[in-house]
Amino acid sequence: MSDAELVLRSTRVVTPEGTRPASVVVAGGTITAVLPHDTEVPPGARLEDLGDDVLLPGLVDTHVHVNDPGRTEWEGFWTATRAAAAGGITTLVDMPLNSLPPTTTVDNLRIKQDVARDKAHIDVGFWGGALPGNVKDLRPLHEAGVLGFKAFLSPSGVEEFPHLTQDELARSLAEIASFDGLLVVHAEDPRHLAAAPQHGGPKYADFLASRPHHAEDTAIAALINRARRLDARVHVLHLSSGDALPLIAAARADGVRITVETCPHYLTLTAEEVPDGASEFKCCPPIREAANQDLLWQALADGTIDCVVTDHSPSTADLKTDDFATAWGGISGLQLSLSAVWTEARRRGHGLDDVVRWMSAHTARLAGLDARKGAIAPGRDADFAVLAPEETFTVDPAALHHRNRVTAYAGRTLHGVVRSTWLRGERIIADGEFTAPRGRLLTRTH
Repeated sequence: MSDAELVLRSTRVVTPEGTRPASVVVAGGTITAVLPHDTEVPPGARLEDLGDDVLLPGLVDTHVHVNDPGRTEWEGFWTATRAAAAGGITTLVDMPLNSLPPTTTVDNLRIKQDVARDKAHIDVGFWGGALPGNVKDLRPLHEAGVLGFKAFLSPSGVEEFPHLTQDELARSLAEIASFDGLLVVHAEDPRHLAAAPQHGGPKYADFLASRPHHAEDTAIAALINRARRLDARVHVLHLSSGDALPLIAAARADGVRITVETCPHYLTLTAEEVPDGASEFKCCPPIREAANQDLLWQALADGTIDCVVTDHSPSTADLKTDDFATAWGGISGLQLSLSAVWTEARRRGHGLDDVVRWMSAHTARLAGLDARKGAIAPGRDADFAVLAPEETFTVDPAALHHRNRVTAYAGRTLHGVVRSTWLRGERIIADGEFTAPRGRLLTRTH
């Protein structure tokens, strides 16, 4: 305690043991103690009394498309990390595609890191990419510190990042399993997508029919079979199909090392409410019906789904045309994810402890960052979000820090106002004002 520099005090601190009044002691950017609320402040330490605002561990978003370099007009590290900080996110992991070059070789990783280094307002890690023909690059990328590897089982939407066939998946996964790496997978079966009706045009119902449940379910079943044979670690990205949940639960019970994420838009938006022509709601796999959404929430409650991440996938506004077949598929959600999920979680009887588990503790563990991230506990980085959970706000696109402010949440009233965000014991945003970038580039530590 003698070296304490800062004490953050709140009547509501979300810790791994539950939410309770506490004083959190920080020294050298690290949490050194979590003490009773009224503990005397050590000499020389500064007290930040947060009153009844909730002190959360900073969120860890493991699914973000920053697109920098190459498509920086879509999003960049400067804007993405500011938006994340405004939403209580203190760590993000960048996806390997939509930037040019994609993160598929060590040289390309170095390019990405060089671009991010001076622009990151929060900590940033990187996924590598598994492509046809780059098996030889997977181990070097792993040794260079990527947190795992991303693959598509259906077309990605950009030509420089082609999808893996089943044979290519087997080769890539065997190599990744040889060093106990992690493969994170966009799981839709291209044959089922090709066989689905492809009408195009502005009707959301037509777009939904073009990305059927069974495209996800079939791809996930094939992934489970590969992972079982190789005893490989796999993760299903952005699950939208509730029909796949029994497959996943059975595989896990059988010892398959599979984890699963879903996204705020699948948990808070429904197909029934998407207006025709409103491609700000387009993503792949798609936002499905309300009954399907209920299954996703049930799976979060019972642990079949491990975590919630944004899949922040922005583009310039001109690519969001009113034709669902040709509009860019991606939803921007970095700044709003905590509030969006909390709004629906509280309505369904969940607490902030649950939200923190899904959006911080489990995501940190997925990315192998849980030695330092994901909890308010001694030895972890002093990364925090301060939240007023009962307060509401109406989403105004002009108030967003994303480079392009197209949002499916426009006009929605959300619970949970982020008062401030802290990185290693330093406040990096409060009341809309940012400090200079102080984020670090993260690499795999175990």
